[in-house]
Formats: sequence, C-alpha cells, structure tokens
Amino acid sequence: MKKKNNLKSLDQFVDEQYGRKGTPKRDKLEKDYKEFKLGALIQEARLEKGMTQEELAEKCGTNKAYISRVENDVKDVRISTLQKIVETGLGGKLHLSIRL
Repeated sequence: MKKKNNLKSLDQFVDEQYGRKGTPKRDKLEKDYKEFKLGALIQEARLEKGMTQEELAEKCGTNKAYISRVENDVKDVRISTLQKIVETGLGGKLHLSIRL
C-alpha cells in the first residue's frame, strides 16, 4: 500500500490558511507575529541573563507587570522604552532596521 505525501511547506500552509501576502488576514498574522517575536526575544534575553521579570523591571525603572505584558505581547511598547529595557535593563544594544 502506497502512502500519499500530504506534507506542505510552511509557506504553503500559511498561504492556504491566511491568504497570500498583502491580504488583510495575512497582514494581521504577520503583524501579530512580529509583536510576538519581540516579546519572545526580550524574554529569551532576560532568561539568558538569569534575571526575573522583577529584576529587569527594577533595572530599567518600570514594574514587573509591565515587563510581563511586553513579553506576552499584551502591551505595545514605545521604541524609547524598548531601548531602555534592552540597553539599561539587559545591558544589550538595540538595532532596528527598515527593509523596503
């Protein structure tokens, strides 16, 4: 008995489920993913430093609940605040880029 190969690439799956790039549903997915990625990157860096959310918050002058909301993508974060979290709180360097 021969098995059917029903495997799809991630790009094929996303196109089928959310539409092609430029469609409203796909644009929302990509925007949400970028926000999720930012929170995940901050959390990963904090954990690498062996810091709690409370310790990070104290170092950058905010509170634990704010750090939690940023890491869990519940809170929009201003670039100046993001810079403070990354540079003052985590001792890193924030790099932004624009691709056209």
